[in-house]
Amino acid sequence: MVTRVFPSAAALARALAVDVARALKSNPRLVLGLPAGRTPIPVYAELIRLHRARRADFRRATAFNLDEFIGVGAQHPGSYRAFMRRNLFDHINLPRPQAMAPRGETRDVARECVRYERAIERAGGIDLQILGLGVNGHVGFNEPAAALIARTHRARLRPRTRRANAGLFAGRVNAVPREAISMGMATILGARRLVLIATGASKAVAVRRLIEGPVTTRVPASLLQLHPRAEVWVDRDAASRLRGARAVALRRLRRSRRGRSRGRRATATARAST
Repeated sequence: MVTRVFPSAAALARALAVDVARALKSNPRLVLGLPAGRTPIPVYAELIRLHRARRADFRRATAFNLDEFIGVGAQHPGSYRAFMRRNLFDHINLPRPQAMAPRGETRDVARECVRYERAIERAGGIDLQILGLGVNGHVGFNEPAAALIARTHRARLRPRTRRANAGLFAGRVNAVPREAISMGMATILGARRLVLIATGASKAVAVRRLIEGPVTTRVPASLLQLHPRAEVWVDRDAASRLRGARAVALRRLRRSRRGRSRGRRATATARAST
């Protein structure tokens, strides 16, 4: 996998937003797979900024949400559909019918999973899937397990995952649904290109297991190692546990930043003395 280490979460967000804008320019009918969660919020803010600057046009694009809570309607403020509207869709020119998501309020979850898979197929598959990373290595709501369900499916959420989503439900963990509809790992790996993003020291162990550990369903994100065009974009905190060549690259990044900082201080001192 290609691993890119950025000096900060903000730098990562700017770079990925520019990357998405270029992809849209190259293919206006781009099919995007998009995650909810805290990590992609800065990316979405940058995409909104680029759209307002007329550098990102979503009119002919299509977007598929990665997952959704079961039992939560689209208008519920805790739903991922509401999250995406607040943080992206209400601020860009993506037509509402082209913003796809699983219907968490459905009475027939199995049928909804099939419907969603077929919608992705009718769109021609996902061109660029952006992913977040759980601290336990989950992707979407594919939690660590002895075996994983390949396609879009009903997922049981771990207590840690529910705690991580409590902010969407006024901080009340008990209000977070216990189940969700999620793209499966085979659906995710079917995307033509994958970009997983992770920021912050809390993700460092998961990033190391994803990149340097074995491919295992106990770390669902590790399956990205099997994809021919998978990329992992991390800030230096999330990369802090990496070893080998990637650790060398991270040290070089740190030295480069220190060198630039010393250079700026020296310049400021020289100016002050003249």
